[in-house]
Amino acid sequence: MSPRPKKLRNCEGNFCGRAFKPTGTPLTKLEQIELFRDEMEALRLCDMDGLTQEEAGLKMGVSRGTVQRIITIARRKTAEALTEGRALVFVEDA
Repeated sequence: MSPRPKKLRNCEGNFCGRAFKPTGTPLTKLEQIELFRDEMEALRLCDMDGLTQEEAGLKMGVSRGTVQRIITIARRKTAEALTEGRALVFVEDA
């Protein structure tokens, strides 16, 4: 039995580059954390634009519960990168 296919997610935001990293250390020498496009979109909609998870879900074409799961993962990755000096590397798709 194969897993259920991943539902297409509408993502309007763009990445600001290939990665976000601490200054002074080359990307190749840093531990890298992948941040997927849907994770960045959930952060943008909920944390920057101030949408509720329900509203973000409608924009992204997924349920509120899916947004909650995505944003929890995205926030954990972002916090880890900021506090541990790791690089966030932006990835188009999971």
